[in-house]
Amino acid sequence: MEAQAANISPLYLFEKFEVGVIHLDAKRTVLAMNDFARKVLPVGEKQPFDKLVSSFHPERSKPKVDFLLDQASGCPMVSAVPMTMIINIPEQVLLIKVTRLGDHLGKTTGFVLVFYDVTTVVSQERPATPSGTPLPALRLSRIPMVANHKVAFVETQAVLCLESQAHYTRILTRDGFHFCNLSIGDLESRLDPEQFMRVHRCFIVNLSAVISLEREGSKTLVVLRGKNSDPIPVSRGAVSRLRAALGLLSRR
Repeated sequence: MEAQAANISPLYLFEKFEVGVIHLDAKRTVLAMNDFARKVLPVGEKQPFDKLVSSFHPERSKPKVDFLLDQASGCPMVSAVPMTMIINIPEQVLLIKVTRLGDHLGKTTGFVLVFYDVTTVVSQERPATPSGTPLPALRLSRIPMVANHKVAFVETQAVLCLESQAHYTRILTRDGFHFCNLSIGDLESRLDPEQFMRVHRCFIVNLSAVISLEREGSKTLVVLRGKNSDPIPVSRGAVSRLRAALGLLSRR
């Protein structure tokens, strides 16, 4: 799928994507949504109409949605380009854009929240399973990033490590650091555990990028290839698992 995706233009992909549309009033209350949004979002369970838009988002995503709307609420000239964000919901990765609506005087009258389901673009295909067997979780083949209102994708093979930044994640590649507004927990659940390991509550490393382990007093540190990489701390509980994954200890 990765080879196919690389040969398909972004315009073609977005032409094929169905789009979810949600209309909010100036107080961020849900007024209406289109049929695709009703299909994708837990409308029946959450009953979001006449409630704040954050009411049907997971707790970890609510601060991000509020931030997106806060930014869209700013100066019209600053917010001329729709604000963009990636969020992770069970079995899906959504690309969300928010833009402000204004009346003839420029006063905010509401917002339009538009989203695309980009799961197939950033995920590997599911392996076939026997009938009745639960499907394995979708694995990310590319990590979506947002910068300057633009979405880009980095191949997982190019990632050296991921660092938690509260609700967001900083991604290190050979080219430097990149920003992803998925949390490190969201990414951990979608990354291949044979390729990536959570070695610390704040860090996930690409095992193929590890060049050595070092000791600093009682601490264990991981050294990765790459000019911008500082040694990464390894929690005590992860040392044995990491050594085993690197072939330094036999697996039990």
